[in-house]
Amino acid sequence: MTTRSQVLIPIFIAAVIIGIVGLMSIPSESKLESVEFPRGTIKVDDVPLQVQIADTEPRRVRGLMFQDELPYDQGMIFVFEQSGLYSLWMLNMQFSLDMIWFDEDGKVVHIEKNIPPCKSPLEITTCQSVIPDNEAIYVLEVTSGFVERNNITKDSMLTIISI
Repeated sequence: MTTRSQVLIPIFIAAVIIGIVGLMSIPSESKLESVEFPRGTIKVDDVPLQVQIADTEPRRVRGLMFQDELPYDQGMIFVFEQSGLYSLWMLNMQFSLDMIWFDEDGKVVHIEKNIPPCKSPLEITTCQSVIPDNEAIYVLEVTSGFVERNNITKDSMLTIISI
């Protein structure tokens, strides 16, 4: 049996330069521009969402970095090959997020609400990873307030329509 520390897999990109002038972010226009996301449709309980699909390592690394706030009917779903403790962080995000982790059966295993972005050099140095309580195979990122607005709880279910 593996321990929690053995299966923790952080998903992020260190998009900073440390040098004589200190810590600074790389401009958004120079990073990961070639990453494109397929689109799909999911439902959380009875709430339909159009999602960007992050199903490869480059897509998962890029995530929602540098994108503008999403409407409440849109999000990004991170899809992994196997269940694990996938941590995410808010590097170079432009808005606060709610994050929901789901197991392979679509059951909610962890919810984090109103996670602030880390976009300035000072915020980047203190940006913390969000680590779920249990293993998941999907992580949904949505605009902050989605969880409360739609009464999403640990009893909520993910239904994949097309991804």
